[in-house]
Amino acid sequence: MNERSEPTTGTAEPLAGGRMDSAIEAFVAHRNLLFTVAYEMLGSAADAEDVLQETWLRWMKVDMEQVRDQRAYLVRITTRRSLDRLRTMSRRKEDYVGSWLPEPLLTAPDVAEDVELAESVSMALMIVLETLSPTERAVFVLREAFGISHDEIAAAVGKSPAAVRQIAHRAREHVDARRPREEVAPGQARAVLASFQRAFETRDLQGLLDVLAPQIVLISDGGGVKQAAPRPITGAEKVARFIVGGLGKADVVLTSDHTLVNGNPALVLRVNGEIDGVIAVRVENARIAGLYYVRNPEKLTRIESETPLTLRSTR
Repeated sequence: MNERSEPTTGTAEPLAGGRMDSAIEAFVAHRNLLFTVAYEMLGSAADAEDVLQETWLRWMKVDMEQVRDQRAYLVRITTRRSLDRLRTMSRRKEDYVGSWLPEPLLTAPDVAEDVELAESVSMALMIVLETLSPTERAVFVLREAFGISHDEIAAAVGKSPAAVRQIAHRAREHVDARRPREEVAPGQARAVLASFQRAFETRDLQGLLDVLAPQIVLISDGGGVKQAAPRPITGAEKVARFIVGGLGKADVVLTSDHTLVNGNPALVLRVNGEIDGVIAVRVENARIAGLYYVRNPEKLTRIESETPLTLRSTR
């Protein structure tokens, strides 16, 4: 079978015996990698899981004897299914109420320790990826995050290697112009977040102004279910007053706890003991330059148990 062809789905006989065991073993070994590919392309864990289910169903119908590189083949199926879903999601986002943010994932410390992985799944970068076309996003994710060759990417997205190189260059320039300008050590990010937390919990307007960058952008996502700013808010004064004003109206017990979301320090907010939202930040020059507040309940289902993410397979 040509490695660039669409995976066999209708003529191959069902797998049995040793071939079935081999197929299952390969899928399990690469599953976390495939999920990370789909999540980085989609920004939605729920949709990424659907893509993995579709990938599994197609994988079970592939003639394994014709597959030279199981990882590459699985990545290609996942990429194609993700591209199909990404185009569908773009129509859903047009009808979305308010701003749309990626679904936050509770992650283990090992994700934060892998600098490349933590950056590639950070809320700040995922938001930038939303500004790419579906094909640009696929090419950027596969090349920049996973280091996949231009030839393999070409097979996955249905383009020539030369076209993929051009797309990769264009996407990289686009992202570089919008991504965070500096690398921030996790310890510094935690310290800045702790200062924000203290000012936040005490309704300290000046304390907030001290930790917010002058041109900070606040994006909140309530999905039309929870109250949120309908549009991004820019400027430290406006953001601080929005936060303090919102807290002042709340006759509830509000608590916040430090956690790791998408490999980076974040806060989980609880109202009367129930999860109300997640706050992720982008730090620049020891201040918060980006504040991302996810309140949509449909996007908070992966905050109490860790989601494994990886740039590499287990074999």
